[in-house]
Amino acid sequence: MRFARSKRGLRLKTVDSCFQDLQESRLVEETFTADEVSEVLNGLQAVVHSEVESELINTAYTNVLLLRQLFSQAEKWYLKLQTDISELENRELLEQVAEFEKAEFTSSNKKPIIDIIKPKLAPLNEGGTAELLNKEILRLQEENEKLKSRLKTIEIQATEALNEKSKLEKALQDLQLDQGNQKDFIKAQDLSDLENTVATLKSEFEKTLNDKTENQKSLEEKLVTAKHDLLRVQEQLSLAEKELEKKFQQTAAYRNMKEILTRKNDQIKDLRKRLAKYESED
Repeated sequence: MRFARSKRGLRLKTVDSCFQDLQESRLVEETFTADEVSEVLNGLQAVVHSEVESELINTAYTNVLLLRQLFSQAEKWYLKLQTDISELENRELLEQVAEFEKAEFTSSNKKPIIDIIKPKLAPLNEGGTAELLNKEILRLQEENEKLKSRLKTIEIQATEALNEKSKLEKALQDLQLDQGNQKDFIKAQDLSDLENTVATLKSEFEKTLNDKTENQKSLEEKLVTAKHDLLRVQEQLSLAEKELEKKFQQTAAYRNMKEILTRKNDQIKDLRKRLAKYESED
């Protein structure tokens, strides 16, 4: 509004200057003919027409650039904008804008009361991406409420669990104390039983050791006796072998076998001599 108001003021000053220039440059005579008046008005019309046309074109282009910025921002957010051209000629809304401008740009710097009671523009019909964003926001808000409720429930459960843990720790400490006393009593009783067991084992070990000593002596005596018997048997066996060999040598079979072995030995010696002779001749 300030920008448009400033541009409009500059153009109005330009139009005023056109009339002022005309008055100073052309209206210096007291009387004018009809042709002269027509010429002056035509020249003024051309100048004013050019200024007004330039202002209207500039205003339209300025609005296009402003809308382009808004549309570019909406495009980045994937928003779908809708406009109603008929609302641009709504006389009631135009009068509201005029009242707003009049109240906003008064000569005084006081805050106008119209800011409090001025009506707000109704929102456009939402759809497309904007509608999806609103639904997503509502869904997230509902989910946030559910999470808050769940968090509160979990906090209550955690508090109850901590209290239960404290009770269990206290009960465990009491139980450990009771078990410690019982362990001391059990340890003393076990120690006494262990001492008795050690004494019994020691007595049995000494008894077993004595028995083993006596058995060892008996085994040593038996071993010596067995050795003597073994030597006596070996001696008897040696005598029996000699006697058997003597008897065998006196038999006819032994004598025949001995004669045969003697003849074979003589034949082998003779064959060796012949073989040696033939080898020397070669």
